Amino acid sequence: MPTPGPGELIIILVIALLILGPGKLPDVGAALGRSIREFRKASSDVQEAARIDTSPLPPSTPTSASPAAPPNTAAALTPPAEPRTEPTTDSRP
Repeated sequence: MPTPGPGELIIILVIALLILGPGKLPDVGAALGRSIREFRKASSDVQEAARIDTSPLPPSTPTSASPAAPPNTAAALTPPAEPRTEPTTDSRP
């Protein structure tokens, strides 16, 4: 789509001046500028959110060689059992 040249812009401004009048034309221009600024900001926010991070991940270093089996979480959560003491049935006189 070709961009309007200087002649077309002057015609558009003259028509806007005739329709809106000289008092409201600056207000309309300011509102148009604000809306274009907000549109650009929203567009850049969407592009930033959609950007995929393509940087390579650093190599991971394992903390241990290789665990043979996963830790037993049930045993780790239960407290150690207390030793049982059997009552003595010593019936000495």
